[in-house]
Amino acid sequence: MIVRPARVSDAAAVTALVNDIVDNTTVTFTSVRKVEADIAADIASRGAAFQVVEIDGEVAGFATYFPFRAGVGYGHTKEHSIVLGPHARGRGCGSALMAALEDVARSDGVHSLIAGVSAENDVGRAFHAALGFVEVGVLPEVGRKFDRWLDLVLMQKIL
Repeated sequence: MIVRPARVSDAAAVTALVNDIVDNTTVTFTSVRKVEADIAADIASRGAAFQVVEIDGEVAGFATYFPFRAGVGYGHTKEHSIVLGPHARGRGCGSALMAALEDVARSDGVHSLIAGVSAENDVGRAFHAALGFVEVGVLPEVGRKFDRWLDLVLMQKIL
């Protein structure tokens, strides 16, 4: 396993990982597939704030952060996203990705990381709790996918 900053050439692999969860899960509430060019632009603009994990030379997951809300007052708070492909789960890849991302965040002056986790994603909630994230709120029925209303759990870690 290797964790490293993403490269634009990783965009196809990252797009495939994202679109799998878009198509098949409520991990994300969106049903709109991502486009490789948009992912490539995100990678290019975020620099080290977009990390990937490789297993046997293939991108198997990623973690990134981005503004939590607009406005100068929120500048030190970021929301993050983490996605692991099936072969990366349960192997420490998620923890390694988050450790790398948190190091970058600290060096960028980030004070607080936010995770928006589907209430149905028990594994994601447990994963974040194990990393020191605390549940700070639940937004009932703010998402809709697969003809169901979905709750969003907000989790926070002060860096």
